[in-house]
Amino acid sequence: MNFLQPQRLWFLLIVVALVALYVALQRRKGTYAVRFTNLALLDKVAPRRGNWRQHAAVALALLTLAFAIGLFAQPSKIDRVPIEVTAEVTVVLTVDVSMSMQATDVEPDRFTLAKSAGVRFLDELPSNFKVALVSFAGTAALVVAPTQNRSKVEESINDLQLAERTATGEGIFSALDVIKQERAQYSADGEAQAPAFIVLISDGHRTVGRSQVVAAEAAAAAQVPIFTVALGTSDGIIESRGERVPVPVEIDELQEIADISGGRAYVASTPDDLLDAYDSVNTQVEFREQQVDATSDYIPYLLVLCLASTVAGLFVASRWP
Repeated sequence: MNFLQPQRLWFLLIVVALVALYVALQRRKGTYAVRFTNLALLDKVAPRRGNWRQHAAVALALLTLAFAIGLFAQPSKIDRVPIEVTAEVTVVLTVDVSMSMQATDVEPDRFTLAKSAGVRFLDELPSNFKVALVSFAGTAALVVAPTQNRSKVEESINDLQLAERTATGEGIFSALDVIKQERAQYSADGEAQAPAFIVLISDGHRTVGRSQVVAAEAAAAAQVPIFTVALGTSDGIIESRGERVPVPVEIDELQEIADISGGRAYVASTPDDLLDAYDSVNTQVEFREQQVDATSDYIPYLLVLCLASTVAGLFVASRWP
């Protein structure tokens, strides 16, 4: 295990000194017992057999102290951070919430799968990435502004609701507006090219709003690649006003968006495909490994040791049978 403050481990010498002191006291106790002349009280003063409860309690207390000193030295873990990133990376998760997403050609249905996999995607992103959530159907809406609060984004993903029509271009333009505002925080004129990309999940072609081609060209001009995920199969069907309506996934349109913007296109016809697509998006950003503080990961174990040590001390002090 590595530590951010390894010099603090010298405090472990305190534990070594306490062990030596305890051993010395036990030997002194034995010597005192030999010199004691009142044989009737000898067993009460220094029993011939060691008190294992006492030894166990002391050992547990010393172990707790050693563990606490280890945490004081700040144990570390390896985390991935983007290479050559001077500003926080912004990811805009842009989700199609049109009615065609209720098709059940993928299990359990396109919409449920998109939401569950979106949550998984959040877990895989580095913790220093900011994530925004945009949804689009007939219009586009910013659901969550860029944040590192994963719980907030996850809750909002699960709360998404379906609506009529599909304005793919508007969804992309809304995502670009979010990125433009985020970049403006790093430059007075808003020209700073802080790293950002869009992940677009959709299953159908645009029915309203501005062209997705124009939107993709705007993304390319802003140096914002769009990674598209075509969710569904050619066999998708939904029920609309008592009729069965075919809603085949439109792969070509999403491929065109990715090509124009400088991103990549993926097709997800199964749950595993969608997760693979998300994993592939993660690999588009180059990372380096960096040691980060992992002290908080071990706090629960320290609390357990403190509790056990306290119980052991009470057990010995009470002289239970």
